[in-house]
Amino acid sequence: MSHHPLRIFTGSAHPDLAQEIADILGVALGKSTTRHLPDSEIHVMIDEVVRDQDIFLIQPCSVPVNDNLMELCLYIDAFRRASAHSISVVVPYYPYSRQERMARGREAISARVVANILEMLGASRIIFVDIHARAIQGFFNIPVDPLSAVPLLADYFRQPQFENAAIVSPDVGRASMAGRYAELLNLPLVVMHKRRLSFTAAETTHVVGDIAGRRPIVIDDMMASGSVLKQVDALYERGAEGKAYFAVTHGILLPSALERLYADDRIEKLVVTNTIPIPPEKRGPKLEVLSVAPLLAEIILRIHQGRSISEKLVLV
Repeated sequence: MSHHPLRIFTGSAHPDLAQEIADILGVALGKSTTRHLPDSEIHVMIDEVVRDQDIFLIQPCSVPVNDNLMELCLYIDAFRRASAHSISVVVPYYPYSRQERMARGREAISARVVANILEMLGASRIIFVDIHARAIQGFFNIPVDPLSAVPLLADYFRQPQFENAAIVSPDVGRASMAGRYAELLNLPLVVMHKRRLSFTAAETTHVVGDIAGRRPIVIDDMMASGSVLKQVDALYERGAEGKAYFAVTHGILLPSALERLYADDRIEKLVVTNTIPIPPEKRGPKLEVLSVAPLLAEIILRIHQGRSISEKLVLV
């Protein structure tokens, strides 16, 4: 058991998630202020004493990515200079995670740049959820807790209407995640192969597995432009039946994704988590949002108390 007080703080990226975590843990949300100055600079201030305390800073780096990332960096520096005992960075959505390698020559490995910055500034540990490339945890020399929302999302599909469903991976890279869904739900696995045409466009070339007569549950770690929504064409061409469901951890949901979601009558629902804030204008009858706050609160408490997290929670 730590002798240092547990404190929850938040940047401006997702205060609702931080408040929900604080309420579950029964602690007051820390007081801090973020200001966006007229010249677009960001100024942060911790509004209370944090000396010798265990700080858990909640800040997913979604849109606007660079503003939220810079705010996170400034808060880490402020907590370090204020003599916090430890600074655990809870970044449910890790920025630049799709840029984890050099796909072509002369590219930056941006995910590594982010890791270097957070570690150099003084983060004690990093906690993220369903990172796009699991190898990113190896970019850090500090403890990393790579959590998964797969058990939470899988529980949603434990209903009789999904007994004849199949878990569909949209590409080979997500096959491991899809396999975990299939294992938890005892459903068959189908893997699609796609050829990426650009950062926002891809086409399906092969479907491996039997989808005929089954309802598709297409899984992914994130949805931005919604190109994955177009992949249902290949599934119904091969005999899929019933309306499709999508299960995605990070709902970035650019306008094109929402347009595709509501324009296709073959799609029943998109199930996402609140690792990223989803404003009211993006919500609708086809969108179901599940909260990761209980998962993160449990992890935070176990870390603070020096208890194992793997004994209870499956990391994927």
